[in-house]
Amino acid sequence: MQVNSEVIRAQFPSLQRNDVFFDNPGGTQIARQSLERMQRYLLECNANHEGAFRTSQESDAVLHEARAAMADLLNAGSPESIVFGNNMTTITFNMARALQSRLGPGDEIVVTRLDHDANISPWLLTAQDRGCKVTWVDFDVEEGTLRVDEFARAMERGPKLAAFGYASNALGTINPVRRLTRMARDAGAVVYIDAVQYAPHGPIDVQELDCDFLVCSSYKFFGPHAAALYGRPEVLEEMKPYKVRPASNAAPHKFETGTQNHEGIAGILGALEYLEWVGTQFGGSGDWSERGYSGRRLTLKQAMTAIRSYEFELGRALIEAIESVPGTRIYGLTDTRRLEERVPTVSFTLEGVEPRRLAERLAQEGLYVWDGNYYALAVTERLGLEGRGGMLRVGAVHYNTLEEIQRLQAALNKIARSRA
Repeated sequence: MQVNSEVIRAQFPSLQRNDVFFDNPGGTQIARQSLERMQRYLLECNANHEGAFRTSQESDAVLHEARAAMADLLNAGSPESIVFGNNMTTITFNMARALQSRLGPGDEIVVTRLDHDANISPWLLTAQDRGCKVTWVDFDVEEGTLRVDEFARAMERGPKLAAFGYASNALGTINPVRRLTRMARDAGAVVYIDAVQYAPHGPIDVQELDCDFLVCSSYKFFGPHAAALYGRPEVLEEMKPYKVRPASNAAPHKFETGTQNHEGIAGILGALEYLEWVGTQFGGSGDWSERGYSGRRLTLKQAMTAIRSYEFELGRALIEAIESVPGTRIYGLTDTRRLEERVPTVSFTLEGVEPRRLAERLAQEGLYVWDGNYYALAVTERLGLEGRGGMLRVGAVHYNTLEEIQRLQAALNKIARSRA
């Protein structure tokens, strides 16, 4: 059954007004189930960890259920391989610091110019601290796709760590993550995947990927400002994070030193319950049950497959709408026959209008978008746009509609005509 946008939108209280949210790559709107989980937590079991009393025990039960649900979304082997944190950036800096003991002078770290800076700067600073060599993998500036041949050559040198994204938050490109991971693992490298941009758009299976780490943020998949990381259990056990002495020495808790954002973690659980609802209402596509998935894991895979299918239509309409406006230039894949290689995140420029001014004009029309580099600094530098205001980014998710894209197209045409 195809996703019904009207039914979907009823699950998001903020969508009941007339604004159009195309700022989703920077953060989606929150689902009702996530809001309710957070409120219920704060009212019914707001307490610190491992107390002898009822509310603390109920709080721990909520956190455990959230960990189990996150493991189900990613098909992790166990809940203990899930680490919670404030955001992907903070988690990655913490992981980079904990991984430093594995690295020494002359060791090689591989990063890509297609990544968000949160999957670049932590490794650059690690290399600086440990005397490592950094190798950059470029992307094709015309298509916005990673140069896999360069990545393969980098793996031939036996790097100790390879960091890359599942999908670009600037250009929307989906990387061939299974292929990249296999090459990196064969080379003996630790694999660190930023899945923040991809997680709202399609199914993820960390066991099938065989990666060491994969991180995503719940405020990008309809929850609160919080994040979660999958870590390969044996790697997590070996690592020695910086933490307070009384904190647990066992994974995953040793990576969550101090009091966590409990209500935020409860909100992650609510966001996953929302996605489970999507799977129940609109799932059924794909061969997930034949591939061994069952229970909540099956329902979540069906949800993300249904979302991915619906978003193909949004992606096609978005590209065609922007290209129809005189003076626009899209950066990245525009061939609508290759929609499986991108998410519906499209960045572009409009000749004669600075990206910030364009964003302001669209905001006046009730259309919310992002401008600049969106922390994908390496992308805008490589495209020669960093000193020119970057790009205008429009990102759709499954609660957006074709009518909203038509509204964007009309507003862009109006702005384009006003340049004369």
